[in-house]
Amino acid sequence: MMMNRRSFSAALVTGAAASLMSTSGMAANSTPVKARNVVLVHGLFADGSCWSEVIARLQAAGLNATAVQNPLTTLPEAVASAERVLARQDGPTVLVGHSFSGMIVTEAGVHPNVSALVYVAARAPDAGEDYAALAKTYPTPPATAGIVFDGDEGRLSEEAFLRDFAGDLPQAKARVLYAVQEPFHKALLSGKTTHAAWRSKPSYYAVSSEDRTINPDLERFMAKRMGARTIEVKASHLALISQPDEITQLILEAAGQRA
Repeated sequence: MMMNRRSFSAALVTGAAASLMSTSGMAANSTPVKARNVVLVHGLFADGSCWSEVIARLQAAGLNATAVQNPLTTLPEAVASAERVLARQDGPTVLVGHSFSGMIVTEAGVHPNVSALVYVAARAPDAGEDYAALAKTYPTPPATAGIVFDGDEGRLSEEAFLRDFAGDLPQAKARVLYAVQEPFHKALLSGKTTHAAWRSKPSYYAVSSEDRTINPDLERFMAKRMGARTIEVKASHLALISQPDEITQLILEAAGQRA
C-alpha cells in the first residue's frame, strides 16, 4: 500500500520522536517492571551502613535489599563490586545510588538484572562525560572546601561533615557517621563512565533541595536530562538517612510496588 505525502511526513515525525525518547530517559513513559530485589550503593564519606534506615523499610515491605560495600578505590573496581552483587540477584532488581555512586549506577545499570535506576542526590553523567567539568558550570557547593587528603586518601573534615554533608541530622548521629566514613582514593575521581544506563532503563531521581555537597540545581539538571521521575526532598545530602520514608517510597515505585 502506497503512503501519501502527509502520512509519510507524520510517520517521519513519529519515528523521530520515538528515537528521541529512546535516548533521553524512559521513566516518564515506562511502567516499571515489578521487582523484589534492591541493590544499594553508597558514595564518598560513607559505607554501606548509611542505607540502614532505608533497608529496614524495604525489608518491612517484603523486598530483598543488599548494600554494596563500595571499595572507593577506582571506578572500574567500584563498578565490579556492584556487578558482583547484581549477578547474585534472582530476578528484576532496582539499582540505587547515593552521591558519587550515581557514577556506578550509570555504568553498572546496564546489567541485565537491573530493571530500574534510582538516584539519590547523585551524580548522573552521560557516557564519557567529564563530571567535574559539568559540575564546574554550577556554583561550587560548600562541602568541596572541606575535603582533606592524607597522601592519596581523601575524606571530609569533621566540621564540613557535620555542617555540609549531614546538616539536617542530630549532631550526635552525624558524629557517629563521621567516625565511620570510608576514605576514598584520588584515582576514583578521575574515572569516566562508558555507558549511560539511564538512556535505556526507567530512572528515578530524588533531589535534595538543601544539599551543600552537590549543587541542587545540578541535581535538577541531571534529573531532567535523563527524563527521570523526580521528587524534591527538603533535606541535606543525606536524605537517605534524614528522610528515609520518602526515599523508600521512591524505590518502591521504581520496583513497581506502588500504584
